[in-house]
Amino acid sequence: MSFTVAIVGRPNVGKSTLFNRLVGKKLALVDDTPGVTRDRRPGDAKLVDLRFRIIDTAGLEEAGPETLQGRMRAQTEAAIDEADLSLFIVDAKMGLTPVDQALAEMLRKRGKPVVLVANKSEARGSDGGFYDAFTLGLGEPCPISAEHGQGMLDLRDAIVAAIGEERAFPPKEDEAETDVDVRPQEVGAGDDEEEIEAAYDETKPLRVAIVGRPNAGKSTLINRFLGEDRLLTGPEAGITRDSISVEWEWRGRTIKMFDTAGMRRKAKVQEKLEKLSVADSLRSIRFAETVVIVFDSTIPFEKQDLQLVDLVIREGRAAVIAFNKWDLIDDPQAVLADLREKTDRLLPQARGIRAVPVSGQTGRGLDKLMQAVVDTDRTWNRRISTAKLNRWLEAQQIQHPPPAVSGRRLKLKYMTQVKARPPGFMIACSRPEALPESYVRYLTNGLRNDFELPGVPIRIHFKASDNPFEPKKKRKIY
Repeated sequence: MSFTVAIVGRPNVGKSTLFNRLVGKKLALVDDTPGVTRDRRPGDAKLVDLRFRIIDTAGLEEAGPETLQGRMRAQTEAAIDEADLSLFIVDAKMGLTPVDQALAEMLRKRGKPVVLVANKSEARGSDGGFYDAFTLGLGEPCPISAEHGQGMLDLRDAIVAAIGEERAFPPKEDEAETDVDVRPQEVGAGDDEEEIEAAYDETKPLRVAIVGRPNAGKSTLINRFLGEDRLLTGPEAGITRDSISVEWEWRGRTIKMFDTAGMRRKAKVQEKLEKLSVADSLRSIRFAETVVIVFDSTIPFEKQDLQLVDLVIREGRAAVIAFNKWDLIDDPQAVLADLREKTDRLLPQARGIRAVPVSGQTGRGLDKLMQAVVDTDRTWNRRISTAKLNRWLEAQQIQHPPPAVSGRRLKLKYMTQVKARPPGFMIACSRPEALPESYVRYLTNGLRNDFELPGVPIRIHFKASDNPFEPKKKRKIY
């Protein structure tokens, strides 16, 4: 992107609504409640013919640095310092407030270009607030409606005038080089990976989601990975609301990590805003390749912890457990042995799942955690040849033959792997509907043990073989 823009303003003036409008997706949570956004969220914006990077920020408020509002303000100030241009949003419907005056003074002291934007200008009685905006001394305000998309052409012209033609429109040669460098990677990371699986690519970007109960230390863990206070943290539970993505490198490999809101039991989630946060976290799980479930080592294996692991496995994601706050454990060896025993006993559907003790405060165990993530992703991408699978299937039937149902023994004839991510297999057999669940578990556990597939979901589909003597029109198609 040619330049970076930060959206700033006091709470509830429509910053996240404008952010969603510019990125073309509903990435940021939007609600009538002031102060929904807390972290700074980046995105790729498109405005007519402009392409730039945009950062959504929390509403600026006057507060002490030790308070939650003070820490939110520090995140916003960091976004302003990072950006080349600030969009200062004021509410034309409500008019100016002393907070707007203080923010205007702060932006002037930064000395960076500022575009004054009067949002909600479509509302009746907004003219007074629009003309009041001139008193801020930041130039002529640009009237828009982020909700309805009005005034976007004027906003585009104001951004170009503030940032300059050369910065707004880089040379075409640079754009052509970007197309060559980026687009083939995007294609290569998608369909070809599913259809023709080669050796595991250690260099491809990896998408990792961090999930867990509220106050388990997810944001602190990511900040320790990044080596900076990128995400808002604190002793309060439920600070994170949006799913924020950050990129960094681990041993030369690009990692795109998603911080998510803490997920409580469904019965306890009553407020609309928390429901939106949980839905955003679920989308992050479905988008990720590997999911790290963060447990609080001081109170592990709560019912919600087990349900989160089960959810990740049912979604078909590769799962890793991180026992966080390990620095608070007095007897690490005894506690670790107990946690391993409980992991095997309470999570049979994820047998062999990798679990690593870590500390987001001290940074202990982070390399081991990332190595477990990479190893699990390699297992999740694994493919097994058809010849090996059929030899294994024959040996399994000799060791434990399929049961007889209604006096007729079931026959498993042929097996092949139909997909990876997660590993999925197809077995041709007689009467698949009669195969008991216990034998399916026997095959699943055998695959996990014999082909070293620990901790990843395994899907086995059974298909009835066609009867060659049956008329074609009566054959069942599965």
